[in-house]
Amino acid sequence: MPEEITYAKAGVDRRVRAESKKALELLKETYRFSRYGEILKLPYGHLIPYRDGYYLDLVIEGIGTKVLVAQLAEKYDTIGIDGVAMAVNDVIRSGARPIAIADNIHAQVSDPTLVQEWLKGIAHGAAEAECVVSSGEIGDVAEIISGLAAGKGFDMVFAAIGEVSGSQVITGRNIKPGDTIIGMRSSGLHSNGITLARKILFKRWGGVYEPYDVPEPLNRELVYEVLEPTRIYVKPLLKVAEAVKIKAAVHITGDAYLKFERLALFSGGIGFQFDNFKPQPIFELIQRAASKLGGKISDEEMFKTFNMGWGFAVIVDASDRDTAVQAIEKAGVQAEEIGHVTGNPGIEILYKGKKIVLK
Repeated sequence: MPEEITYAKAGVDRRVRAESKKALELLKETYRFSRYGEILKLPYGHLIPYRDGYYLDLVIEGIGTKVLVAQLAEKYDTIGIDGVAMAVNDVIRSGARPIAIADNIHAQVSDPTLVQEWLKGIAHGAAEAECVVSSGEIGDVAEIISGLAAGKGFDMVFAAIGEVSGSQVITGRNIKPGDTIIGMRSSGLHSNGITLARKILFKRWGGVYEPYDVPEPLNRELVYEVLEPTRIYVKPLLKVAEAVKIKAAVHITGDAYLKFERLALFSGGIGFQFDNFKPQPIFELIQRAASKLGGKISDEEMFKTFNMGWGFAVIVDASDRDTAVQAIEKAGVQAEEIGHVTGNPGIEILYKGKKIVLK
């Protein structure tokens, strides 16, 4: 019987991560220092009250081991897009408009050619998000950062800040059975699940293929498919927020569709059923490659690890479905209804003629 291959076995254990996050309780003591009022808790973070009825949303994000794929490809001019995307896509979950980004790059060596390429991507991403890159730092820390080739190692972390008026905050509350879940198309893997994907796909990490192989069903080199930049959803989210009332917004990243569980803490008595998936070929290839290694990645594990074709989702009243889809598509991103809210707790996926319950 094939061995079950999971994200945990690849080195990212979501149970350990969940246990570690309990330490966040220690930070609540700092909330009393909020200068302009009470911190507002949301499903995926907190808002800081600011002046004149506005809130600030401050997030910090990384891009994980996708930096290793950039090194494998020796292509560095798009990885900054991923960093910007991961940060600003988190900011917009609250309805906030990103206004500034800061980056922190740890490098073996701040090689001028590499720096030029990194900043090209950051500038491109910031332009797409329509926000300022107001500050940043590059530290030479060769003793703690190594790469696939001498002098090429680096890691990236991005902070983003946005603002939103109190009346426009997406709270995650008042979700009810029958509400519609609308998905926004991803560009591929984005920046999550890369550790598992690398170890299954690339011989460099024990996988099946060489970087520049073009295995079916892909139509370009594998390394470029994995390196495809994360889509930035700022424009479509802000467009749909102008058109309809958004009840919740979800950036489908780490833990993928398990992320929807948090919404049940803010709108009781609900669950979610998803029934519309059109994953790009890279996702099928990951499962095929696992089989070639004598293992198996279950569909359940795929939906707990990868975006499976939808990188961002909003929940709206069913009567607003068509208006919301049209607003998103006017901003240049494909959108479809991908599921609905139910009255049964839990997350159900209808896929390939079977029902998967995520746990």
